[in-house]
Amino acid sequence: MTKVRIFVTYKQSVFDPQGETIKDAIHTLGHDEVKDVQVGKFFDVTVEGTGKAVEKTIEEIADQLLVNFNMETYKYQVMEED
Repeated sequence: MTKVRIFVTYKQSVFDPQGETIKDAIHTLGHDEVKDVQVGKFFDVTVEGTGKAVEKTIEEIADQLLVNFNMETYKYQVMEED
């Protein structure tokens, strides 16, 4: 079994209204050193198997279900591998 975390975020060219709102709130707290905030989401997926088979499964799930490629991009990280 392999546990994978998939991170989905807006592309750099897409305006992130939540990130902008959070950045403004941080500035209100007096932290003007913060220049940017990006909001995203992550999914923890446990898959039977290891190696290339898991990579293929994760990429198919992200491509077909989790990511809107007009606005978002993704990366993933293997968290645990048996």
